Amino acid sequence: MSGHNKWSTIKRKKGALDSKRSKIFSKIIKDITVAVKEGGPDPDANARLRLAVSNAKGANMPKDTLQRAINKASDKNTAALQELTFECYAPHGIAVFVECLTDNNNRTVASVRSIFNKFGGTMGTNGSLGFIFQRKGVFQIPIKDRDADELEMSLIEAGADEIERDDDYFTVYTKMEDFAAMQKSLEEMNIECENAELQRIPNTTTELPLEEGLKVMKLINMLEDDDDVQAVYHTLEMTEELENAE
Repeated sequence: MSGHNKWSTIKRKKGALDSKRSKIFSKIIKDITVAVKEGGPDPDANARLRLAVSNAKGANMPKDTLQRAINKASDKNTAALQELTFECYAPHGIAVFVECLTDNNNRTVASVRSIFNKFGGTMGTNGSLGFIFQRKGVFQIPIKDRDADELEMSLIEAGADEIERDDDYFTVYTKMEDFAAMQKSLEEMNIECENAELQRIPNTTTELPLEEGLKVMKLINMLEDDDDVQAVYHTLEMTEELENAE
């Protein structure tokens, strides 16, 4: 599955930047809102909220900020958020899958369409990219002071499909249907995740010349900066040259 490690590494490094932290918190708070509306404010009885809380801790969200988010989501007057997805093509044939949470569908549709139009992309129909991306569980696990070999064996025994190491992290992949089981196993083994989520992993990626790749990345970055966008997945190969130039 080519490209996994580069995608996950770049995503994590970008997430570590202070300039991105407020955006990360905003996305987690939206996840908390949806989780509480669906299953209530008790993480012990709400698996989706428990995952959001875990991701909040992994992102070093302050405890009072986390609790305020849960309390606000519990308020009946807080607007419910809807999930929207867009399946599109950026220039040069790069497939792009956009996941959103919004309280205003019209605003979100107009915003996403405007970004693609600006860069010469096209909006597709739902289901058009189903054969290009696979949904998988992805867990970012810091090694810290653990024995790396022992940790890797524990992850394999817990049901990991694939494990990649980058510096002081393991990235663990599972089948979508095994995501909850892996999450439970990690909790039972007291293995801390910095982030855990279902991602859309491209089956193949496309390498572009630097100038063309940078144009696509501008589109992707603009999407990620939109307040309604939770995640952006794409088939652009993140080469070292492109990463360094971005």
